[in-house]
Amino acid sequence: MRDLVATLLVVAIGIPYVGYLIDGDMPFVKDPRGMSAVGLILGTAAYLVMRSGDAADRTGKVEIGVAVLALALGFTALALAETAAAEVLLAVFMGSILVVWVVELMDHAGFLPGRAHPTGPSHA
Repeated sequence: MRDLVATLLVVAIGIPYVGYLIDGDMPFVKDPRGMSAVGLILGTAAYLVMRSGDAADRTGKVEIGVAVLALALGFTALALAETAAAEVLLAVFMGSILVVWVVELMDHAGFLPGRAHPTGPSHA
């Protein structure tokens, strides 16, 4: 259920971003700064939803690193929203949100190496 909620939050980032790319603005998103803010708020919420309440499956160092990198990219895109590099930074930030989301889904599905995911009853 958490993955579904987080996925909906990521979609809620993607829809205005695509609209922003097509039309140059969306309601409440008029420039790269607004789109960066939407990505930061909803992306952080999606990450926290995916990570909450699962004490047996804490993020590994790589997962935390990917999330921190995405967060840093978001703040950089927000801070440099009035520069010539704003659109590129925003695109990289949006891509990093997708990477974090995919990594978390892969972790929850048990596809990441080095993770202890139960596959059924233990036969000791």
